[in-house]
This record gives sequence, C-alpha cells and structure tokens, in this order.
Amino acid sequence: MRVLVVEDEVKMAGLLRRALEEEGYAVDVAAGGDDGLWLGTENPYDAIVLDLMLPGLDGLTILKVLRREPLNADVPVLLLTARREETDKVLGLETGADDYLTKPFGVRELIARVRALMRRPRASRGDGAAPRERDVEQERDRDRDDRGREPGTVRLRDVILDPARRRVTVNGQEVELTGREFDLLMLLASHPGIVFSREALLARVWKGEAFVGERGVDTLIKRIRRKIEQDPANPALILTVWGSGYKAADA
Repeated sequence: MRVLVVEDEVKMAGLLRRALEEEGYAVDVAAGGDDGLWLGTENPYDAIVLDLMLPGLDGLTILKVLRREPLNADVPVLLLTARREETDKVLGLETGADDYLTKPFGVRELIARVRALMRRPRASRGDGAAPRERDVEQERDRDRDDRGREPGTVRLRDVILDPARRRVTVNGQEVELTGREFDLLMLLASHPGIVFSREALLARVWKGEAFVGERGVDTLIKRIRRKIEQDPANPALILTVWGSGYKAADA
C-alpha cells in the first residue's frame, strides 16, 4: 500500500513518513504543490495526505486536478489544514476530499483515519462498481465540450489556467503572469462566486509574509485585471465586493 504525503513543513513531513512506514506503508513525500501534483498524476496511490497551504500550487488546486485525472481519480484524500474556518473544510470536501484534520493533530489519529479511508471500496481497484465504458466516454466528452478545455485546467469564461504548466490563455492567446499573479488568479478562478477577504488572500497567496499589506493585494488585482480583462476599469472577471474583498465571476 503506497501513500503520498504532500506537506511543506519538514519536521511534520518526516514525522508522517516515519509513522506511516512503521505501519507498513510505502511513502512518497512532496514538499511543495508542484511536486505533489507531479507525483499524484504520475504514480498510483492507495491514499494521499494533502496539506492545504503549500508553496506553489495549493492543496485545493491539486485536489481538483487529481479528481479529473484517471490515475488517482478515486484515491482517498485526507486534507490537513491549520485553519479552523468552516469554509475551508467545506471547500475541501466539495472539491473531493474524503476527510480532513485540523492542525495540531495526533499522529495516531491520522494513522487511524488513513487506515479507515483505505478500507473504503474503490472502483479502480476492482472492489467497487466499475464505470461503464460508455459513461467514461461521456464524461470525457463533457470535459471537452461543456468546459471547452482539457481536464486538469481551470476556466474563468474566456480565461483558461493550466496549473501543471502554470500557463494562462485569454481568448486562446497566452498571457504572461508573474508567479504571484498566477497564484492569486488561480485561487479566485478555482472558486467562482466565493468571496475572499484581503486577509484570506494574504494568508493563501503570500503565506502570511509580514511585509505585505492589504494594499499589496489591491495592487496585484489591478495588474491581473490589466492582463485578462477587456476593460480593466470595468472588470467582468475579477470583481470587487465592497467591504468584503474579491471574487471571481460566477461561471
């Protein structure tokens, strides 16, 4: 049984690796979102332990891609989060997570939850109802036709984001975004209609860097709008919610 641990805190990752290996599992560890996505789309796993707050791609983005790729589409995923807000847990579960733990947690509890998740039936292992070939083809057609993009990408109307390649196109034309611009746009586009406060954006995109203030969020939003909006002065994609923060337009 193989487990993937995606965790950027070195001590925590080492602790989880040792605990899981003592239970007899083979363990791969990724220290960042990009490595986690690569491992998760290249290797089959029996369970994935996934931190939400990661350098590079965040945990929710990785989870969305995994659920759209056939290799680990039904792998049990246990989310780890340091935040206690209900919205983070709800977003994780709605995106496809099977369970979550809020830091700090006991290692024995994590092991018990991983073991319980592995006992659940999975169609890809032959211990659940396998999807009919016709259903699989219909799902692929919906990926191509309804969303108008390849599986694993995120679409905000005419803007398509490819998290694996960190590539953005607007009306089919590639645009250059900085790493921080991509991370902020990816976060908003992945949750259309969800309002993020400036504080939440600072925590997720800047990882709490003390020298960045709320004005830094406003500045980055303006730069993104200049690159993706037809009329940056009257944005239709990245919207300001006065008194609350920012959101991506509903699909």
